[in-house]
Amino acid sequence: MTKLLYLVRHAEAEQPAGTSYDYQRSLTPQGLIDAARMGRLLNEKPIQLDVLVSSPSERTRMTAQVLAEQLGFDFEKTQYIEDLYEGAPRYYLAAINAIPKTVHSAMIVGHNPSVTYLSEYLCHEILGTVPPCGIIAIAFEQLSWAEVSSRTGRLMFYDSPEKLAGFDIP
Repeated sequence: MTKLLYLVRHAEAEQPAGTSYDYQRSLTPQGLIDAARMGRLLNEKPIQLDVLVSSPSERTRMTAQVLAEQLGFDFEKTQYIEDLYEGAPRYYLAAINAIPKTVHSAMIVGHNPSVTYLSEYLCHEILGTVPPCGIIAIAFEQLSWAEVSSRTGRLMFYDSPEKLAGFDIP
């Protein structure tokens, strides 16, 4: 059975201001709007999400919450993995490999550059820098989550607020 993975870069966040702690940065009003728009776009696909995993930073939590609301996913079931905050792509891959076999679709909300690097690693596509709230959908045919590795996925779609607005991403 096909496994579906949705990798999401958090939506636009506030810029660090003086002593502002990076971990606590919130989404901007535009970031909230973009997350809601992308969630509605995903909901139209339609997507049946089984697992939602997020970095525990404020901006990723907020993005995950808005997407969960749009997809009808119980946000209280979100799993947080500390290693996804400032973590290398290998931590994201470890999170994917730990997903139970019974799960068919999973979403991971995290940070760049890891989201970009991991997406390109899994599906062997050149995507460029994934913008804030960019979403990459990757399908894995006849694999368990534990078998997901380099070049084992197939890019299903790559959407972003810019693409939704009609702008091309270089």
